[in-house]
Amino acid sequence: MAVKISEKKHWDDFWRRDRDIDEIYDNDGRITEEIGKRLEIKGMLCLEVGAATARDSVTLARSGASAVALDYSMEALALAERAAERAGVQLMLVCGDALNLPFRDDVFDLVFHQGVLEHFRDPVPFLAENSRVVRPGGVVLTDVPQTFHIYTVMKKLLIAAGAWFAGWETQFTRAALCSLLRGSGLEPFGVYGRFFSPSLAYRILREILAKPGINLPMRPVLVPPIHRLRETIRKHIEKSSMGPALGYVLGVFARKPEKNR
Repeated sequence: MAVKISEKKHWDDFWRRDRDIDEIYDNDGRITEEIGKRLEIKGMLCLEVGAATARDSVTLARSGASAVALDYSMEALALAERAAERAGVQLMLVCGDALNLPFRDDVFDLVFHQGVLEHFRDPVPFLAENSRVVRPGGVVLTDVPQTFHIYTVMKKLLIAAGAWFAGWETQFTRAALCSLLRGSGLEPFGVYGRFFSPSLAYRILREILAKPGINLPMRPVLVPPIHRLRETIRKHIEKSSMGPALGYVLGVFARKPEKNR
């Protein structure tokens, strides 16, 4: 049996679908929010790898960063261009390979990606390229699915059935991701965990029903008091030390050491 992998075709097909950009789920601003907690955005030179719609790069550009968005799918970059034009900001859009970044060494203040690393069977070369292009003292942010979550089981079943939109992906524990970053010459210094809202189950259901023309709302609120209570509980967990172990999403910030150290 052929080994399942995430291929360029999966992403071209995904981004080619004729949808308004507002019909594509974003990450609820978690990337830019977490970056803003730890780094001075204004004036930084940042690179988003596997940028897709590049909405995080757009937000960073609005806050004063010089943003470069790289993806190997021209279909994704077309959406990114539309997002930048609509926001009235300038992005440098680059079609390129994340395993052979078309940039010189030690140039970016920040390299970040979300929903990308998990699609590589061997993540080491990917992170090595991140480390190469970020400057000494600069930061790499890696945002991935967290292992110990019910949705990991759901995802694995869909992958086994050949029904996962990206073909194949994995997931990471905090310890495993930090170990990979250290092995790439980076020093982890910040971590967070986040939940999906709406849930991954609802998003999958919405995608399935959209094929026969049944359009569910993007962000349903069936019983407002219960919805608010659930969101309050989630926020408390996310802010606690248990967030990175319980959330669906795990993010780790890591710094490239200064050369004189």
